[in-house]
Amino acid sequence: MGRISKKRKEALAKFDLSKAYSLTEACDVVKEITNTKFDASVDISVRLGVDPRKANQMVRGTVALPHGTGKDIKVLVLCTPDKEEEAKAAGADYVGLDDYIAKIKGGWTDIDVIITMPSVMGKVGALGRILGPRGLMPNPKTGTVTMDIAKAVQEVKAGKIDFRVDKFGIVHSNIAKVSFDGSKISENAKELIQTLIKMKPAAAKGTYIKSIYLSSTMSPSVQIDAKSVVA
Repeated sequence: MGRISKKRKEALAKFDLSKAYSLTEACDVVKEITNTKFDASVDISVRLGVDPRKANQMVRGTVALPHGTGKDIKVLVLCTPDKEEEAKAAGADYVGLDDYIAKIKGGWTDIDVIITMPSVMGKVGALGRILGPRGLMPNPKTGTVTMDIAKAVQEVKAGKIDFRVDKFGIVHSNIAKVSFDGSKISENAKELIQTLIKMKPAAAKGTYIKSIYLSSTMSPSVQIDAKSVVA
């Protein structure tokens, strides 16, 4: 077993690992046990009772967090020249098409979200092997392939995030910064959880929300009582 650092021992001593806390309590605990020198991100992990190998049990979508993530999201818009001014006015960090496609083919991926238009997906699709593994591939289901470029950019900048269940049936998502008030972290978490509940596949049987954990960058995970959130 690896050696446990002094800071981790101190963090583990501040809460009960065997206890499932209410969401409000968990948010306070995570703030208490975070000791990074930077403003750490707060992450949530929700294990769902689905089999993601089956198409009719895939859970994927977007949610607009009421308080945003606290992160400065870098947005690239790949569009035709007639849409460039619209994208820039909406707050996109990078706007273009062929030049950025070439840049990405050369290995550049210093962006968080890519938004594009249906008419240029033929060109963007060629980047699938690069963007897919990084979760950057635009998709109509997440609102990142659209003709309403301005709206898509504004929503992402305001805190809209996309999520997707992984092969283990878990949805991982960054929902806040540890500097947020506990109430804001809680409200962001509730928004994501309620969105997941609304998206429950008809084919999913048994318990849907199996477990929920909250953590911050480099902190231990705190278990949340799923019943208290779902009820």
